[in-house]
Amino acid sequence: MNIEDIIEEKNLKRTPARTELLEIFHTQNKPIAYEDIKGLIRMDKATFYRNVSKFEQENILNSFESNDKKRYYEIQKNLHAHFICNACNTIECLQDFEMPELEGYKIEDTIFKGLCKACNH
Repeated sequence: MNIEDIIEEKNLKRTPARTELLEIFHTQNKPIAYEDIKGLIRMDKATFYRNVSKFEQENILNSFESNDKKRYYEIQKNLHAHFICNACNTIECLQDFEMPELEGYKIEDTIFKGLCKACNH
């Protein structure tokens, strides 16, 4: 689904900031924080957070806080787990991990923490 379709489907006003953010999130293959893209965007920090908050409300983005106390965001495509390295703070998407099903529960996020392959040597 392209960015214009996402904005239209959610009945959001199409603004340059929203379009720019969705294009960036759409091209990433891992979760990103404001600090990762602040040099790439043409908006202030308040505009960034206001828009990602709206995207979360509309179930366009998922977010979580990492060990480094930063909030990371990614386009909500499919439910998957994440691995966060306790040594280098690298975040990996675990697409092949089968999410558990718990009767009566709705799982929204699963995060594993430990040492990544590089730090485990």
